[in-house]
Amino acid sequence: MRPLFMSKRVVSRSGRFSGGPAADVAAFSESISFDHRLWKHDIVGSIAHATMLESIGVLTRKERDAITAGLEQIGQEISDGKFKWKVELEDVHMNIEAELTKRIPAGAKLHTARSRNDQVALDIRMWVRDEIASLGEEIRDMQRALVTLGENNSSVIIPGYTHVQRAQPVYFAHHLLAYVEMLERDHQRLADCFQRVNVCPLGNGAIAGSTLPLDREMVARLLGFVDAKGRPQVTQNSMDGVSDRDFAIEFCAGAALLGVHLSRLAEDVILWASAEFNFIKIADAYTTGSSLMPQKKNPDVAELTRGKSARVIGNLMALLTLLKGLPMTYNRDLQEDKERLFDSADTVRACVRLMGAMMKNVAVNEDVCRAAASDASLLATDLADYLVRKGMPFRQAHHVVGAAVAFTEKHRKTLNKITLEEFQSLDKQFTADVTEVFDLEKAMARRKLIGAPGTAEVRKQLSRWRKLLAADASA
Repeated sequence: MRPLFMSKRVVSRSGRFSGGPAADVAAFSESISFDHRLWKHDIVGSIAHATMLESIGVLTRKERDAITAGLEQIGQEISDGKFKWKVELEDVHMNIEAELTKRIPAGAKLHTARSRNDQVALDIRMWVRDEIASLGEEIRDMQRALVTLGENNSSVIIPGYTHVQRAQPVYFAHHLLAYVEMLERDHQRLADCFQRVNVCPLGNGAIAGSTLPLDREMVARLLGFVDAKGRPQVTQNSMDGVSDRDFAIEFCAGAALLGVHLSRLAEDVILWASAEFNFIKIADAYTTGSSLMPQKKNPDVAELTRGKSARVIGNLMALLTLLKGLPMTYNRDLQEDKERLFDSADTVRACVRLMGAMMKNVAVNEDVCRAAASDASLLATDLADYLVRKGMPFRQAHHVVGAAVAFTEKHRKTLNKITLEEFQSLDKQFTADVTEVFDLEKAMARRKLIGAPGTAEVRKQLSRWRKLLAADASA
């Protein structure tokens, strides 16, 4: 367990120690520089703990009320920026408790049956719960931005790519909806993570609970650690309860995968905004210029999002590595979890917000997209399907169309410019209706399968997502 006090503190360190740690040790071990952001959760958790202590007779009602009022006053001062954090008090817990005890004598009783081990586990869980809720809303907002952009450009067709080579035509909205689906899985993973975060560890003490008759379920209810039926959720093993950081790893894993999805979208946006593609224009507010080249307009939001995904991936690896060799139960190593956890949340939330805002400020160059999608080679597979419908095995149809492509390269023409006689020289099953294969609108209308980029299906999917996101917003 961590030492309670360092040198030059207002209160004594502990009867076990004759003096405080060396100055460099104190500086090395402090965490207040980053864990101060847990102050709201520490105060709320402490008020719940005081309420429970009063219910079991450890505190009188008067003492509980004084402690609650004192904590609320400290919280207001922190919120107003008037509270002075003291590095010599090491962490957020001792800063708040020391100040409370100085003001309210009964504050000395607050730590009864509580260790900083279960206290910090509680604070982090409550913090992660709040981050999950906020990030979930930000993901929803980004999904809405993508759906709206798709709806506003529902007739735009672009080439779909494999290996960054033109493959088959797709609606621009269909491409955007692929990311809406990815973000939905991210949202679901966060919701699933919430179930394991939402378990109260307070009452586990340092390692072995307490001999006092604590009402752990009461605290869980007060702090919202309940399931869908309102039943309190508390940790079932005191050793696991203070040392478990699986929930932090799950959150960071979800954040890392979300970061990967954002990075993939960023890469598409960067390509689309390039002069070579010119499919979209990003509003000036979400781009930057060059210090040397006056003509430049750089997609920095997308580029930084692509780069910042490396940070959240690295944070996940750091947490996994941090935990892999720890013996039971609490070890000071666990102090290192917070900066990685905080950074992942801050980074991925900023990326979601900025990418979502950027997508609301994108204009599509429909004519450029149309010209690119009119490349007849994009319908080569449709041409093979045409032969399949006439009874030809697909492998043979693939070979015939491959020969047609080779013919166009040799004669410097496009597939839709091959004459009927030339088609029939390749295979007699080509007839006059072959020209209909290259009608782009008909080609898109033919894609009727669920999940395909067909005209009716994309319209249906846009409508589905609009309803789902509207229902979620009103829930």
